[in-house]
Amino acid sequence: MDIIEAIILALVQGLTEFLPISSSAHLILPSQVFGWQDQGLAFDVAVHVGTLLAVILYFRQEVGQLLVGWVNSMRGQHNEHSRLAWLMIWATIPAGLAGLLGGDLIENFARSALVIATTTILFGLLLWYADVKASERQGLAGLTLKQAVLVGLAQALALIPGTSRSGITMTAGMLIGLTKTDAARFSFLLSIPVIIMAGGYQGLKLVQQPAAVDWLAVLTGVGVSFVAAYFCIHFFLQIISRMGMLPFVLYRLALGIILLLFFI
Repeated sequence: MDIIEAIILALVQGLTEFLPISSSAHLILPSQVFGWQDQGLAFDVAVHVGTLLAVILYFRQEVGQLLVGWVNSMRGQHNEHSRLAWLMIWATIPAGLAGLLGGDLIENFARSALVIATTTILFGLLLWYADVKASERQGLAGLTLKQAVLVGLAQALALIPGTSRSGITMTAGMLIGLTKTDAARFSFLLSIPVIIMAGGYQGLKLVQQPAAVDWLAVLTGVGVSFVAAYFCIHFFLQIISRMGMLPFVLYRLALGIILLLFFI
């Protein structure tokens, strides 16, 4: 992998990890257009580390409060932060189980351009519906266990390429009544355990299948994905508070059509 390829792929991963536009739909484009080979496990781990660091740093105050609240809850001391931390744990379980039981099956049989194009369009339309119908009647303080699990079940669907983990969790968040900003915040916070699980799984495979590591590409992947993801989170939260999800819906529809026209 040359440095330009590493920069482009890390930039794509960093941006699409948190925007509701599907990272798999974008990562298929460079490989199809330029004929690039798979970037390898080491690079996959690197970009996961970069995006993880970005979301933790951006929400560092909330993450710290959640961790302290969760630890204190073990001693019987509960507050709003411990409550949200436990809701995040419950919401993460469906995605963990889905990845454990069906991840390899989906990886082997559902990464076609047709699947990615179809899900990019269909879940884009669902995002539009949720955006239009959003009641925005509650914030995270009013989130119930049932609602958190529903968002978690939606997150499990993100294993299907083209769905977009952030897109489907924001869609579910808006449909259960969260404000658009809080639906996005909850989606970003939920990404932390999911990225840790995905990166840890890939890291374990990397340890079990040792190979030569291109450290320049790895460090580039961490750095570029970190910067891209950090600024992506910042500007996305500003955009949806003013414009909603429509720009991303239109983008998804255009991307899905391009995939259908050129790669199928």
